[in-house]
Amino acid sequence: MREKVLRRLYSGFLSLHILHHASEEPIYGVWIIQELRRHGYDVGAGVVYPMLHRLEQWGLLTRHDRTEEGKVRKYYETTRLGDEILASGREKVRELAGEILTEGDDTV
Repeated sequence: MREKVLRRLYSGFLSLHILHHASEEPIYGVWIIQELRRHGYDVGAGVVYPMLHRLEQWGLLTRHDRTEEGKVRKYYETTRLGDEILASGREKVRELAGEILTEGDDTV
């Protein structure tokens, strides 16, 4: 139950993280899985690929297929709408993080 709740809570942050990297350069599924794991998120293809597809369906990502070493790799990058949503998301995260991280903190 704990893992299910945490996964649900982190879902929005993972989407913003994906948008962040896709705004910098084209990304693909395996790369973003490794990036998220580097940050301590234990996520796999069953989480990341549906998230990429959903972001694409919402018009936040666009996909370009490339053949590399005989395999088709799907690259994603943000659309204009994706960049706008990311900018709004950054603003909200900054505001919420400021409140959450200073709440009850005697050092501030």
